[in-house]
Amino acid sequence: MKKSRRNFLKAAGVTALSIGAAPAIKAVSAAESHTAPHAVEMKRKDALKAKRWGMVIDARKLNDEIADKVVKACRYAHNIPDFHHEPDKKKYPDLKPVKFNQEIKWIWEEEFEHAFPDKETDFLAEKFRGLSFLVTCNHCKHPPCVQACPTQATFKRPDGIVMMDYHRCIGCRFCMAACPFGSRSFNFRDPRPFIEKFNPDYPTRTRGVVEKCDFCAERLAKGELPACVEASEGVITVGDLENPDSEIRKLIDSNFTIKRKQELGTDPSVYYIM
Repeated sequence: MKKSRRNFLKAAGVTALSIGAAPAIKAVSAAESHTAPHAVEMKRKDALKAKRWGMVIDARKLNDEIADKVVKACRYAHNIPDFHHEPDKKKYPDLKPVKFNQEIKWIWEEEFEHAFPDKETDFLAEKFRGLSFLVTCNHCKHPPCVQACPTQATFKRPDGIVMMDYHRCIGCRFCMAACPFGSRSFNFRDPRPFIEKFNPDYPTRTRGVVEKCDFCAERLAKGELPACVEASEGVITVGDLENPDSEIRKLIDSNFTIKRKQELGTDPSVYYIM
């Protein structure tokens, strides 16, 4: 009798576990079937990799039209807000207008005297005066912003890309003070209402965090070039600075290039062909 009761309890327990596990098994199967095509697609495209990512911007080919295309491509790819954009009043009826000139910048146009203040002279070639240069985060080899961040919200990857973890950012802005290139922006208010067209493939940010160029790390992981490169019509090139056979190294070796504020010792990874 005892054995029969013991066997019955065992059988009942196994049955209960099976019933409880069934929905979970079905859920896992459904999730796998849903993500399978995406997983296959990820396998087809190999991630673009480098020992140290770098960028070359050919100032000889740059003009206002191309620069505008590059900035717009970056803004869409990363959901960068435009605080001059009028938000949807129906969706945000209580939203107050921006009271000061706030701007979020990942890549933007800058005149020579501001981009290269250490190289400005009285006898600067006329072709450079008034010409807009594209400037962005330099993904320095020795980034002072990383050292200044108290929470490791900004960090440098082994491949040289200086990243932001928006969930770790506490908005102290120490990194902004440490960056000598002005390459970081702070969200003083919720940026989401001021995004004209959303890109569902990249997360939006929140009020109180710092953001900047991340070298389109999410695109590199999918085997795609950065958005700025695709829009630049050959003006911008990215590649491995540590590989002497890479296209970017060949451009640097065969042309006269300069970098921003080299005397500071941060060793920027962005080069300009003049």
